[in-house]
Amino acid sequence: MPEEELDPNDPTVQPLPEGGWSERIVTLSDAVVVPPDESAFVQPAGVLTRDGDYCPEGALWRKFRPLTTQPEKPKVRPAKLSGRWLWGGVLWAHFGHFLVESSARLWALEHVEGPIDGVLFMPKRPKVGDTVRGFQREFVGLMAPDLPIRVATEPTEVEELIVPGQGFGLGKITQGTSNFRDAIHNRFACDVEPDGASKIYISRSALGISKGGLLGEERLEELLIKQGYDIFHPEKYDLRTQVSRYKAAKHVVAADGSALHLFAMVGRSDQKVAMILRRKGGANNLLAANVAHFTGSEPIVVDALHTEWVRSSKGKSNRQSFGELNHKLIGRALVDGGFVDPHTEWEPLTDKQRKQLFLEKGLGDSGDFVESPEYAQRRIRRVRQERRARRAEQESTQSS
Repeated sequence: MPEEELDPNDPTVQPLPEGGWSERIVTLSDAVVVPPDESAFVQPAGVLTRDGDYCPEGALWRKFRPLTTQPEKPKVRPAKLSGRWLWGGVLWAHFGHFLVESSARLWALEHVEGPIDGVLFMPKRPKVGDTVRGFQREFVGLMAPDLPIRVATEPTEVEELIVPGQGFGLGKITQGTSNFRDAIHNRFACDVEPDGASKIYISRSALGISKGGLLGEERLEELLIKQGYDIFHPEKYDLRTQVSRYKAAKHVVAADGSALHLFAMVGRSDQKVAMILRRKGGANNLLAANVAHFTGSEPIVVDALHTEWVRSSKGKSNRQSFGELNHKLIGRALVDGGFVDPHTEWEPLTDKQRKQLFLEKGLGDSGDFVESPEYAQRRIRRVRQERRARRAEQESTQSS
């Protein structure tokens, strides 16, 4: 069936990169911000007008549904906040979600005339309160130096609230609206100079397996070092340093993850990018689209997992799953993409090496993890195909 056509001007449907409400700015006097009062994936929270009507342009959407829905009108008198504030939406503590979803309205800094008093957010988790983390403050500072951040932890009446549409996020909007991309390119980290190696591997190995790591990533790092790559662990550095490294690199190889969202904001079309998948999931496609649309450089997506290990209690891929790399397939893909020497030939992990890695990472033989049935079947099919190909080649050689 053909996909249902969405009206981009209707704020009750998901934001679209082509524009519509995602590029609309609504200005409200005496708006009431209602933060969530409980932790949940979908939360009643957001912006009401002075008359108590819901302002749907202030909602956070992810893919096809809003994660913030119309809240009830506060029963108690809201706190007062004077001044002129830009609505930032949900303030995520997770680095990747902050980059993609908490930044989604900052494009309006390019379009708002006159001074503003700061950016007003509400917390995703009420227990976090009004905490603003260092990377959150630093990111906003790289967009607009010295711009204050405020977090509403109780219903708050705002003298003037500027509510931009959601110009970025997860779903169709992952490529960003043109207004959002332009604002990032015109404003974000423009004073940060390139500084670093021409070849980098953006690693997740220091995060550990529990954060969705890769079995065999340290071995991949050793192989890439021999190819002249610098191994970069972004979580060890401030945002300015991360950006300077990303700007300097000509060849970027990375395990898929949050770091690529930041790279996309400062990347260029003359940079070659390879994204190595660490698990199965639709988020990988969104990440590749994010990089392509922001930088103008289509990344090569390296699907080279020997298998995927999943929690035995879950039985399927999730954020705690981790992939096991097939270094041979990675090498072939990087050769084809021009990232490593043409005659590079890497070997996959042996059973002995795999068992040793499990022990070193405190997983025992497999611990609480089991091999994904889907990947096990896929791997068996691949082995059979390679065996048939070798047999056919031998028979062809013998007959000639």
